[in-house]
Amino acid sequence: MARTVWYPGHMARGGRKLAELIEKLDLIIEVRDARAPFSTSSPLLAKFKKIRPVLSVLSKSDLADPDITKLWLDKLENSYAVNLKQDKGVSKLKRDLLARKPAHRELRLAVMGIPNVGKSMLLNALAGKAQAQVGGIPGVTRSVSWYKNNGLLIVDSPGILDPHSEPGVHQALSWLGCARADILTGGFEAAALELINYLNSKNLLNKVLSKWDLDLNNFNLNASYEILDLIGRRLGCLISGGAVNTELAGKRFLDAFASGKLTPVSLETP
Repeated sequence: MARTVWYPGHMARGGRKLAELIEKLDLIIEVRDARAPFSTSSPLLAKFKKIRPVLSVLSKSDLADPDITKLWLDKLENSYAVNLKQDKGVSKLKRDLLARKPAHRELRLAVMGIPNVGKSMLLNALAGKAQAQVGGIPGVTRSVSWYKNNGLLIVDSPGILDPHSEPGVHQALSWLGCARADILTGGFEAAALELINYLNSKNLLNKVLSKWDLDLNNFNLNASYEILDLIGRRLGCLISGGAVNTELAGKRFLDAFASGKLTPVSLETP
């Protein structure tokens, strides 16, 4: 199936700006989605971790399988699992950050990650609700945004995708709402069918759809189109004649999955 990489120009510019100031920072916080920590890792991580320490934050931990998240925390060095909607796990992260603060100035750090992994929510949690924006530091481009709060000087950066990632990675990102499903897979229906097939291959399909009380016992779980049709009827995606608008059904299914309205599940294990 043909795929087109969605890589707006501001992502390339953001990556260049972050590279310009990396040596002025003390460390980097990389935000990943706890449901797929591998696929949602930043394409800049390998380059930047050679220059500065990196802390990994697994956001949306409430949407992932907690046992699998524990395995990821054991696998990844200097990692934290957080639920930013309920402010869980953030206090420990703040304490550990302040323990790294130099005595004579604020701790300088960047929050980075691909789109829609919770990067902005983490920035809000660290910078405070007021988010007092301040000027940059000497010798550093002023075209990025800096925020100062309680011993931290934080630079924001745009979400950056890797245009060279393998199709499977972009596919997972489209399911999580980190990339455009309608562009990467040729439409919401196609993306939803791929997600149904993937969940079925991992024996997760019944678990994910259990919140909608869908009875799949009489279905061939390999018949993904029939299951999407059933989802569409459950969600009221009907057109004249009683048929299902499968493109709309696919979009609503993907939206529900990405936003965590269905059962918590992890797509990847270490």
